[in-house]
Amino acid sequence: MDATQLYTLVIRPVLRHLGLYTPAAGQLVLGTIYQESGAHYLRQLGKGPALGIIQMEPATYQDIWHHFLAYRPALADKLRALVSQASLKNREIPDDSQLVSNLAFAVAMCRVHYLRVPEPLPADDCLTAQAAYWKKYYNTALGKGEARDFIRHFPAGVFPPEKRRAHEQQEEDAT
Repeated sequence: MDATQLYTLVIRPVLRHLGLYTPAAGQLVLGTIYQESGAHYLRQLGKGPALGIIQMEPATYQDIWHHFLAYRPALADKLRALVSQASLKNREIPDDSQLVSNLAFAVAMCRVHYLRVPEPLPADDCLTAQAAYWKKYYNTALGKGEARDFIRHFPAGVFPPEKRRAHEQQEEDAT
């Protein structure tokens, strides 16, 4: 999957829909996707339970809905607006199959996962800090991933288009 298109056409619009977009949030979600699945895999390789390009485990998904979104009804409604009505099946919580089949919903759930963390997001211009944040709060100490893996898997040459435009403007101003 093309990382620039993923960022521009999915991540940024979805995070804006949630009211949770910042360049740092967009970059962290993009990095998480490339570290967790390489933006290729929809189910965990082997026998693991992780789902979607964000590789969220069903237990984590349920925990977010029961212990975080249950107390944030406006945000929960924004998430429900992203899913197919069939996935609700007269329930409040969408079926976790949406993590596999619904790219926008998976991106939204990744961002909400990080929203639960009280520590602020690292700056978008510090991939090392973002990698450490991913390791601590997404992969956790129990996970096999390392912060260096996040950096290695981050798509080369991709950074938020806002920064690209700002950088291009600075170059023009310097000439």
